[in-house]
Amino acid sequence: VQLQASGGGLVQTGGSLRLSCAASGRTFRNYVVGWFRQAPGKEREFVATHSRRHGGPVYADSVKGRFAISRDSTETTVYLQMSILKPEDTAVYYCAAGRGIISSSLGRQASYDYWGQGTLVTVSS
Repeated sequence: VQLQASGGGLVQTGGSLRLSCAASGRTFRNYVVGWFRQAPGKEREFVATHSRRHGGPVYADSVKGRFAISRDSTETTVYLQMSILKPEDTAVYYCAAGRGIISSSLGRQASYDYWGQGTLVTVSS
């Protein structure tokens, strides 16, 4: 499966943005799909993931209550709705997909085999 991330941009503190991750080649039906981000000078970190097998969404503590991950009914697009954005949310956001991921590994980058190209989110203070 190939992934295309989009929707990044410049937003003020407290604002909202929705990122999209579109699948091509096949659908996301049998995949866990997640979002990771990499801020300037920092390592890439887990943000959120969606696994039907594991009961739906899982979030990093830093975004709980502010971000929401969802899939569309056609299983071709996964969204990351980001609200109450903070300057520390500034990063390049990547979507990723994998199969057969156990629950304890949902937040590990190595669990995901397919990656999109990244989309930049900048939150101004």
